[in-house]
Amino acid sequence: ITEVFERIKIYNKEGFDWGTKSISLYQGGNGRKEEMTSLKANTYYLSEKGKVANEKLRNDGIFEEKTSKYRVLKKLTMPDLKEGCIIELKYTVTSPFISNVDTYEFQETIPVNIVDLKFATPEYLNYKTHQKGWLPINIANDNRDRSIDYTYLQSGAASGKGGADKSVSTSMTFRENIYRVAMKSIPSITEEVYTGNINNYKSSLKFELAYTKFPNGASKSYSRTWEDVSETIFKSTSFGGEIDKTNYFKKDIDALIDGITNPEEKMMRIFEFAKSKMTWNSVYGIFTDEGVKGAYKKGSGNVADLNLSLTGMFRYAGLNANPVLLSTKANGIPVFPTRNGFNYVISGVVIDGSVYLFDATNKLGEVNILEERVLNWQGRMILDEKTSAWVPLVPKKHALQNTMLNVEITNDLSVLGVSKNRSTGHYAMEMRDIYAGLSPDAKSKRLESTIAETEVENVVFENLEVLHKPITHTYNFDASAAIESIGEKLYFSPLCYLATIENPFTLDERKYPVDYGYIRKNRYLVSIIIPEGYKVESMPENTSFVLEQGMGSYKYAISATANKIQLSVELAINEAFIPAENYGGLKSFFELLIAKENEKVVLSKT
Repeated sequence: ITEVFERIKIYNKEGFDWGTKSISLYQGGNGRKEEMTSLKANTYYLSEKGKVANEKLRNDGIFEEKTSKYRVLKKLTMPDLKEGCIIELKYTVTSPFISNVDTYEFQETIPVNIVDLKFATPEYLNYKTHQKGWLPINIANDNRDRSIDYTYLQSGAASGKGGADKSVSTSMTFRENIYRVAMKSIPSITEEVYTGNINNYKSSLKFELAYTKFPNGASKSYSRTWEDVSETIFKSTSFGGEIDKTNYFKKDIDALIDGITNPEEKMMRIFEFAKSKMTWNSVYGIFTDEGVKGAYKKGSGNVADLNLSLTGMFRYAGLNANPVLLSTKANGIPVFPTRNGFNYVISGVVIDGSVYLFDATNKLGEVNILEERVLNWQGRMILDEKTSAWVPLVPKKHALQNTMLNVEITNDLSVLGVSKNRSTGHYAMEMRDIYAGLSPDAKSKRLESTIAETEVENVVFENLEVLHKPITHTYNFDASAAIESIGEKLYFSPLCYLATIENPFTLDERKYPVDYGYIRKNRYLVSIIIPEGYKVESMPENTSFVLEQGMGSYKYAISATANKIQLSVELAINEAFIPAENYGGLKSFFELLIAKENEKVVLSKT
């Protein structure tokens, strides 16, 4: 039984989001499920007469959403929110699952004045604790003796005397162990760019059932290894049993790979076929809902329906394929072994020692190019019933963005040019996600909205809807605002509109890592023809610098001839996750980069 009470002060409209509360409830089999009861919620505010008034949460503010076969989300939307109001929530969650105790977060993205946590358990249930975050959590331990009265039905046969069943009343005395945490004035955790899931880094406490020891019974351990978790999941009929089903797709796959001997070609054909055959219904989960055969026939299913079916197709074609369990960024990082730590499954194929990862839920997905929502540390590949291993989810190859600008500064000081661009990896996937399906006019407007004070036209994309190939796009531009004329001199950044203006990292100190999602490299080649009657008076110096431990690098090389300036710039981020202790170095790295990219070329009249 979890009893929750929250009181939140909302100072302004930006705080209205705190008027929505979501409670996740686990729905098990055989009617065993978590339930929310005893809900009382009010919004308090001062009336025009200066008196305290309140509005109760009613049924029209309570919604229920099924997020997976085993999860229901209760959403509460508080009524009559106003600046300066106070909201109060009180509710109880009853769960039959003694091992499923939710993580308690002490820290929020707003300051917290007071937190009081009390966790009480009978001596027969023994829990261990796991802490996250950088704030110290002091747990006070106490205990007390308790007695409970209860009644049970004793069968006549069990009494040894025969006869009718009878009701027996008795009592039990036991020791109750109590854990308590009381904290005040907890600072907010500030979310900055490249955070991933901020909840992963909040100071929090998790109670994990270690073992049970009931009177006159043996001790039973619940502490698990990752092998235990993997075995439990694999043995489920909605997981391991689904992969081996093949009859429903045999004819289609036989025709698809007829005469194909190359394993990579088989792999790609099957992947594209599975994506075209079935559509994801947006439901997460590591266990099937429709079942692989049902999803194949229906043409849609949840994550497990699609990717376990894909794994089965790979295996049928003779490929070394296995399911890979993972946790999405929104679900958090699975720090210690628990089945609830995973909420997503993809497919992995091993060829000559290399692992190829596939997700059939994304129509625009490519091999080893997973959407950022699932690029969460690493996944657990289930090799068989007893064996599993971690595999990295982040690609080993950089996503590349190559840009070539041919620029001319005309005699009337217009800055006209052509931009040629080539994108690979996650850069290409993001571009497809943004631009695929848009009209030519919509593409131009969308592109122009990303470039400050620059007009674009003649936008042409190639391979935008052709997967597994780099995307190229070209356009003409007018960036006249890039030139500053003072007296008889012209000042401009040779990177034009490509120069980085603001540092994305603004905090003095960051307590959680920088999550880039994937490694990346940006290259810029710029050729500028200067106007007749001008010469280069000064220009930035060449430079290069690296981020500590080789996690990033920057190169800037510029040269000039009689009427032309040539510039080459390369920025590389070589680690997808940069630890918090390297944040200061990363911030300084970008300060140097911004200072360099905003240095000016100075032209003077000849």
